[in-house]
Amino acid sequence: MNSIPACPLCASENTYPDGAMLICPDCAHEWNPNEQPAADSDERIVKDSNGNVLVDGDCVTLIKDLKLKGSSTVLKVGSKSKPIRLVDGDHEIDCKIDNTSVMLKACFVKKA
Repeated sequence: MNSIPACPLCASENTYPDGAMLICPDCAHEWNPNEQPAADSDERIVKDSNGNVLVDGDCVTLIKDLKLKGSSTVLKVGSKSKPIRLVDGDHEIDCKIDNTSVMLKACFVKKA
């Protein structure tokens, strides 16, 4: 039926051609099907809300107020973290903000 391959990032079948490129409308990934994909590595790439790549030791700033689950504490927008540590799992970032250890998703921070 559909000879267009699925998206290599999100595995969506909703891909479509645009000139020599293929585009996934679900995750906005664009790729050339004639190029060899880069060698897969075990290293995970974590990006902040602006698309900047985060690495261990970076400092980040919150882009919105976040209520800590199980607590009445609210982390305010603009709060800056101590150096972060990237982890696997549900949350990508372990850090300290206002002397509180927190686990954050990368979509709620920007690189400082």
